[in-house]
Amino acid sequence: MSKTKNAMPKNFIKELQWRGMIHDVMPDTEEHLNQAMRSAYVGFDPTADSLHIGNLVPIMLLAHLQRCGHRPVALVGGATGMIGDPSGKSSERQLLDEETLRHNQECVKTQLSQFLDFDSGAENQGLLVNNYDWMKSFSFLDFIRDVGKHITVNYMMAKDSVKNRIKGEEGDGMSFTEFTYQLVQGYDFLHLFKTHDCTLQMGGSDQWGNITTGTELIRRIGQSKGYALTCPLITKSDGSKFGKSEGGNIWLDANRTSAYKFYQYWLNTSDEDAQRYIKIFTFLDRETIKGLINEHQQAPHLRILQKQLAQEVTQTVHGQAQYQNAVLASEILFGKATDQELKGLDRNTFLEVFDGVPQAEVSRDSIDSGLEIVAALVEKSGFLKSNGEARRALDQQSIYVNKTRVDGHYIISPDDLIDNQFVLLQRGKKNYCILKVA
Repeated sequence: MSKTKNAMPKNFIKELQWRGMIHDVMPDTEEHLNQAMRSAYVGFDPTADSLHIGNLVPIMLLAHLQRCGHRPVALVGGATGMIGDPSGKSSERQLLDEETLRHNQECVKTQLSQFLDFDSGAENQGLLVNNYDWMKSFSFLDFIRDVGKHITVNYMMAKDSVKNRIKGEEGDGMSFTEFTYQLVQGYDFLHLFKTHDCTLQMGGSDQWGNITTGTELIRRIGQSKGYALTCPLITKSDGSKFGKSEGGNIWLDANRTSAYKFYQYWLNTSDEDAQRYIKIFTFLDRETIKGLINEHQQAPHLRILQKQLAQEVTQTVHGQAQYQNAVLASEILFGKATDQELKGLDRNTFLEVFDGVPQAEVSRDSIDSGLEIVAALVEKSGFLKSNGEARRALDQQSIYVNKTRVDGHYIISPDDLIDNQFVLLQRGKKNYCILKVA
């Protein structure tokens, strides 16, 4: 997937419109973007060392912007991360030190690089900035003199993110620290406008108040015009929160959420959501998506949309190899793979595929010397209750080792080990037990 701009740039606003990615946009923004190459930015919270799929919409905004010939600016909020954005939150969060924020910034850049071109030398090559770099030497007195005097308290109090907290509708009030957040974010826009000719800020619909504070500062201090664009907050058709699983956030870092679980999240999307998500979270063109939707509607049971959605997003975030590994793991779970493919899984993916399966420890010596299948099923694992039950199951050809049917003469050896540590025992289609070499 190329991350560079197209030879014939598309109209950015129209591209977002058909994809359902615009919630609010300031008047004249489309005309402004069509006049020349522009720079636009999105802010990212650096309070974790990974972004999650809730960040994918603003990431896609920047990616489409760059593909339409404009320059994306990704702002890591090192300074604002030390304050905490009150938008959509009911309590103040824990603040981080500079060392942690710098580490998180590098991790975020690595993930953004999967979507954005930061180093090709192209005119619209992306830029990563950290607002801590220009805020760290800004004294409190200088800030309230040079910035604060241009925005009235009445203006700040009118923002929904402030009103809800002040009235006590959400949480237990708001600290002065958080109250100043919109001023700091507004100054970011002014600073990027002055230093990088950045004229557009984008974000989620809950950021409209903070973004327009920036356009107000550009108007009052910069004597010019800034533009604003927000995208809808993504929801699921069943009312549950997008981007969450039973284990919490779906992260972009494979160490936090494996490529297998990431792939499964998209694969398990409902038909209704898949039809929206494939427009928002992939770079597939309009005609291709239209064809996929039609094809899916003809045979919904084949889950064509979900498979294509899962493929596109997993490949972009984790790469082709990890996508193929995730598909393989899914096939193994549903009995469509060979023992050799099963042995090709790494430890983490294997354990996640068979999450919740009982485990029994065996010594390496017992495997090295050869473990008889009946002993493995009964004495060593307790998977089956008795030798007689084990023999009957073997006679009925319902016992498998690493997805391969075995008979009563089978000996488990080191050749059967998955990642040099595990053996998968199976009875019938759905009953499993894992032997773990201790």
